[in-house]
Amino acid sequence: MPDSNDDPQSQLLATEFCGLQLDTPIVLLSGCVGFGEEYTRVAGFSNRDAGAIVLKGTTGEPRLGNAPHRVYETPAGMLNAIGLQNPGVDKVVDDILPTLDFDETRFIANVCGSTIEEYTAVTKRFDDSPIDAIEINISCPNVKEGGVSFGNDPDMSARVVEACRASTSKPIIAKLSPNQTDIQENARRCIEAGTDGFAVINTLMGMAIDVETRQPVIGNIQGGLSGPAIKPIALLKVKQVYEVAGKHNIPIIGQGGITNTRDALEFIIAGATTVGVGTALFYDPLICKTINAGIADYLRKHDFNHISELVGAMHIGDDELDTAVSG
Repeated sequence: MPDSNDDPQSQLLATEFCGLQLDTPIVLLSGCVGFGEEYTRVAGFSNRDAGAIVLKGTTGEPRLGNAPHRVYETPAGMLNAIGLQNPGVDKVVDDILPTLDFDETRFIANVCGSTIEEYTAVTKRFDDSPIDAIEINISCPNVKEGGVSFGNDPDMSARVVEACRASTSKPIIAKLSPNQTDIQENARRCIEAGTDGFAVINTLMGMAIDVETRQPVIGNIQGGLSGPAIKPIALLKVKQVYEVAGKHNIPIIGQGGITNTRDALEFIIAGATTVGVGTALFYDPLICKTINAGIADYLRKHDFNHISELVGAMHIGDDELDTAVSG
């Protein structure tokens, strides 16, 4: 990692997450930056503006993904149902990881599977690689098996995390679904199973219909909704998970509709140690630089010495709490 001790902004923003030292609190989210090379051709883009990059979801064997259409723009958001298209874990470890510059930023693998055995096998393969951490995707809403069915069941979530924990010494991050009854119970079970961190949240399930053909727009019928439309939901889920995870010093990647500095600050105040940027990259590939500068300005303006002081710093007075409960 680059030495940034002499940079005042870097001193404010340097973040520890699951034992990893990140230059900034921004994490580029899985599926939005391919395998780390997606935006490198964009003038002005730098991986150094992100503290970490989560690689595209990876399975044991190659997957072609879902039938088109796979992406559809919605009001204040986007539906996607890629279906975990990827070349398989062997290709990723043997051919793709060696091309990444681990001196620029941290790289996190995203592990997916249809069975616990597949999750375990892929995790083991990444354990014997230079990857910095492993995100366990137990909440993917756009595949027909595994994924979301694991993520919506606390017992299954815990079993997947436990199996992956036994398969690697690297930090494990459990990616939680918003499409479940009690996200706090799921978080508790994942902590007991050995997760080191959380990614909160994955996309919500949604669909769109072409009124002329009267057919679903997405080939998979349903897909994951991301973007500003889901931000209020994601923010609440981060706050709820923080109430559980904060007691155990388990850090959170807060994600879901972050498009500017104010969004990022809200997630940090709600309890996120880092913030994930995804859909916003599609229309502003240089947004990370802007958000980093904005967070640093906010910290200076409000006399914070370091971003860690802002994590979970939401104020709820007695009167405000009574109003929130009754309202």
